Amino acid sequence: MKITMLGTSHGVPEGDRRCACNLVEIEDWRYFVDMGTQAIEDIRRRHIPEESIKGVFITHMHGDHTNGLVSFVDLLSWYFKSCYPRIVLPEQMAIDVLGAWLLVNHSNLREDLEFQVTKEGMVFDDGVLKATAIKTQHIEPSYAYLLEAEGRRVLFTGDLKNPEIDFPVAALNERVDLVIAEAAHFSPLKYLPVIYQYEIDRMIINHYQPKMVPDVWKLMDRVTIPVELAMDQMEVTL
Repeated sequence: MKITMLGTSHGVPEGDRRCACNLVEIEDWRYFVDMGTQAIEDIRRRHIPEESIKGVFITHMHGDHTNGLVSFVDLLSWYFKSCYPRIVLPEQMAIDVLGAWLLVNHSNLREDLEFQVTKEGMVFDDGVLKATAIKTQHIEPSYAYLLEAEGRRVLFTGDLKNPEIDFPVAALNERVDLVIAEAAHFSPLKYLPVIYQYEIDRMIINHYQPKMVPDVWKLMDRVTIPVELAMDQMEVTL
């Protein structure tokens, strides 16, 4: 499993960081967790075959996690018609709005595109990747995602209200190889109790505000597991 963090910024892009978007590659297949930036441009620049994209998982509908989804669905509807991903969204309204936006663009939502409204529990299993959604309290609705493939378990927390009340501990009933955790809304030091209590092999602080960086260094000093700070185009192979 290879994960590329295409966008690691918080609610607004920084000069060197775009908004939330993560590319997951397993064998010859690709998946996305959030599309807050123009993922279709990365797909083209990286020469990724559109047919290899099998799933898109949206944690919540804030624009810094979804703005790139509009252009992705637009191009799939009239140009990349051999691309058949399942797009998992937390709200039915989002699917309706995508169709309306394409109409404004004098286009139509492709009828055979597969959309799915997120429900808590396993939402995806294509025989390569399993994705389990875990409810969080950032907004109503919002979800974390546990991805499982090739014997690895990776947790994307998505945006949280506060780790003290809504960290997705349901994913931690077994050892987790990697937690990709946000730090836009609170200090990353609030992850300390979770790291102490559960079996986590590695943590990457993603989707962070610059003012949170000093606390990331403090977190690194207080735990025994590797903790890293995400940057755009950072690649992780498990």
